[in-house]
Amino acid sequence: MMGAVWSLLGILSGAFIAIQAPINSQLARGLGLPVAAAAFSFLSGAIVLGIISISAVKLQGISLDWKAPAPWLFIAGGMLGGFYVTLSTILTPRIGAAALMAFLVAGQLIAGMLIDRAGFLGVAVREISLGRVAGAVLLLAGALLIRLY
Repeated sequence: MMGAVWSLLGILSGAFIAIQAPINSQLARGLGLPVAAAAFSFLSGAIVLGIISISAVKLQGISLDWKAPAPWLFIAGGMLGGFYVTLSTILTPRIGAAALMAFLVAGQLIAGMLIDRAGFLGVAVREISLGRVAGAVLLLAGALLIRLY
């Protein structure tokens, strides 16, 4: 039962990404600068997440251990997210939302396979099999078909 719930939440999260791209592209058209649209998108998200975090800390009676994570982790995720949002804002009006989502998923899968293979940041090591490579090639071929036809 919970597996189905997690899967549905994953689908919902993917839908939010697809919806976010044209919203940010429209914001960029209005502002005249894609990176500004990405910055305001991140700012609004940071404010909402900050409020949720403060509420969760108070409700659960916990304190955050600011010394535990490596310092670069405080910047890396946001920096990568900034690139993603900015590039999605630029690419959506040029190649369309469906093609962008297809290439995003293909890129995520390829990167995920490399992350699994290397065991990056403690991820369980998983070999790159012929089946995984075939799946990635088919996904990339699908992305190209969505883009070109």
